Amino acid sequence: MDIGIMGIGTYTPSASMSAAEIAEKSGIPENVISEKFGINRKAVPGPEDTTSALGIKAARAAIKNAGILPSEIDLIIWFGAQHKDYLCWLAGLKVAHEIGAVNAWAFDLSAMCGSLMTGIEVARSMMLGNDNINTVLLVSGYRNGDLVDFNVPETSFMFDLGAGGNGLILRKDYKRNTVLCSSFIGDGSFSEDCIIKYGGTKNWPLKAGDFDKVYFTIDDPDNFKKKLMEKTLPNFFSVIDQALKKSGLSRKDIDYLALLHFKKSAHMAILEELELTEEQSTYLDDFGHTGQNDQIISLEEGLANGKINEGANVVLVGAGLGFVWSATVIKWGSLR
Repeated sequence: MDIGIMGIGTYTPSASMSAAEIAEKSGIPENVISEKFGINRKAVPGPEDTTSALGIKAARAAIKNAGILPSEIDLIIWFGAQHKDYLCWLAGLKVAHEIGAVNAWAFDLSAMCGSLMTGIEVARSMMLGNDNINTVLLVSGYRNGDLVDFNVPETSFMFDLGAGGNGLILRKDYKRNTVLCSSFIGDGSFSEDCIIKYGGTKNWPLKAGDFDKVYFTIDDPDNFKKKLMEKTLPNFFSVIDQALKKSGLSRKDIDYLALLHFKKSAHMAILEELELTEEQSTYLDDFGHTGQNDQIISLEEGLANGKINEGANVVLVGAGLGFVWSATVIKWGSLR
């Protein structure tokens, strides 16, 4: 039985931060921000853009794109950021209530910036295993840029973090945009390398001075960078190859790569290794990195710019702190 993508939707706040503004805040030259970091601008949240609000706006766009009623949704999976409106709180149920998905139940999951592919795999499995789950909304909101201090150079690779939301409607026995197979790799040796030390139970209760320390830090940046250099690209290629193999495909069958935003040199290295052109992907230098939203933004941009055609093999690829690497293959259009 096929599981297909019936609709997608994104929401990007209108406010933005330019490369020049990032340079001013960080002390890094503007040309380095734009050329090496690969950021022309990134979206930043407005006063009403709570994490759930970002997801709700994107969910409504996805529902409209799918041409369905909210009441048709059986399950909502929140795969957005853990940095939500409140601590210890389920964003998925808030989304269900606000969009009028009166017949849906919901839960939240997280694999950080690998959460989209994780959510697709979980939704697919649940739909195949349950007769009463036929339509699923995956929804995300992301504004982890709140948790980055421009005065901490060790986390400069996170200066691209933007804000936004996305939604994805999956339907059982839908004969288009078929979800094929996924692959995942996890490496827990990274689990405490890049963390927010204050606000969790390891440093609880919070003291007065702790409120100014709620941002990402890295204690051993040299070791962190060394491990990433050794493992990141090989693990990207491994999950891509595994997902393709399970789907009965190989690298030569890739038509479009929906890749997360990171520095331009890494983006180009992946395209080169896979023997893809720049026209077979989208570099998100006008969005920055919006976490688990990047792949849907890339998909939407690829469709709008004519890079994804009927029958295209689309590979969604991401990685999340912790560390997890993930890939999912989609056959865009009809299988036949």
